[in-house]
Amino acid sequence: MILLKNILVLFTGSEELSGTDLLIDGTKISRIDDGIDPEKLGKPDIEVIDCSRWVILPGFVNTHHHFYQTLQRCVPEVQDSPLFDWLVTLYEIWKHLDEDSIYWSTLVACGELLKTGCTTSSDHLYVFPAGASSRFIDVEIEAASRIGIRFHPTRGSMSLGKDQGGLPPNEVVQLEDEILKDSERLIDEYHDPQTGSMLRIALAPCSPFSISERLLKETRELASRKGVLLHTHLAETEDENSYCLDTYGIRPVELMERCGWLGRDVWYAHGIHLNDAELEKLKATETGICHCPTSNMRLGAGRARVPEMLKMGVRVGLGVDGSASNDTSDMLAELRNCFLLQRLAGGSSAITTREVIGLATSGSADLLGRDDIGTIKEGMCADIVGIDISDISHAGSLHDYLASIVLCGSNHNVHLTIVNGKVVVRDGRLLTVDEDEVVRKANEAAKRIRDA
Repeated sequence: MILLKNILVLFTGSEELSGTDLLIDGTKISRIDDGIDPEKLGKPDIEVIDCSRWVILPGFVNTHHHFYQTLQRCVPEVQDSPLFDWLVTLYEIWKHLDEDSIYWSTLVACGELLKTGCTTSSDHLYVFPAGASSRFIDVEIEAASRIGIRFHPTRGSMSLGKDQGGLPPNEVVQLEDEILKDSERLIDEYHDPQTGSMLRIALAPCSPFSISERLLKETRELASRKGVLLHTHLAETEDENSYCLDTYGIRPVELMERCGWLGRDVWYAHGIHLNDAELEKLKATETGICHCPTSNMRLGAGRARVPEMLKMGVRVGLGVDGSASNDTSDMLAELRNCFLLQRLAGGSSAITTREVIGLATSGSADLLGRDDIGTIKEGMCADIVGIDISDISHAGSLHDYLASIVLCGSNHNVHLTIVNGKVVVRDGRLLTVDEDEVVRKANEAAKRIRDA
């Protein structure tokens, strides 16, 4: 048992409580009440944590990432490139990915996410170089399990190389039958649909410019048959819209509709260049959007119309995207950048700090089909974050504790991260891995595949 005692502010997702206690029993939140006496619980090994200086929130949920890209942060050749040029250059590095680089990059990404308050993450791994291991997702799962994050890996894929009219080089695409076979294997071997699951698989062909209609349709059929979610990039740039118009004679959303890719079991990354009719279609079909503000600003791709989506009732979550287009896996920074980007474009009332927190918690949990995470209440999974706001970077901000979490802080490392009832970050340090080893091994892997 873990007892969070005398909480300064507990934000449940719908209300703010002050001075209360929260009891974790096993993997679940068992009780929220004032004055819980640990001596009366009959558990001699209960851990009591003083939270009198902390804001306690639901763990953040990241709904789009590319873990392997933590090894390609700040690559000089692409720092000033638009998406298509950025991709073409990085494909030449990614074709040298191997199991070792996948393993250590996963630990880097998950470690940074956990340290910045994220307790659940998806990942979109779509690069499987010719001649390399086909078990990259398995390696990710091993690393994520070791570090202790709740994980939703998505089996990505690319099947259209340059010879077939796609953007990626032939060395990083796979045969479609091979993709579908491995997708089914991963679902059968790892997917756990049960309440409280630590691991669920989704299927995620990469993008309209790297896959065929056949792969989209057959992936949809497989996902429906197996009961898993679907994910892909969509409408990230105007170049993508132009590609779809030139290649298929229709815009990306219409292509997705033609392939059966609309519905509550589908969520897209980005959704920047969508018109009003397309947003209405997303609303009507309950299709979700993951907003990735930092990456969108970094690549100059544009701004997703999040305030309009929220007013319409479109399902929206938050994601950090890959570290080659974000350079961090900093979840708290993503909240702040979401707030600032939407205010810049939409004015001073475009979005509130509480709406942003909602995107990163219950909104993102909903995109991943989870009703057992994203809020704090009795019976929910014990995925909890504690942030100490007594330091100098939060001084003068205590007029509004939740706004302080989003807007203040020069160091985004949280003080406590609990996943599934287990403390994995304490006082800003990871407990499940040796951080120095992860940094060393990741830097070695980054250099090796860059120099290959």
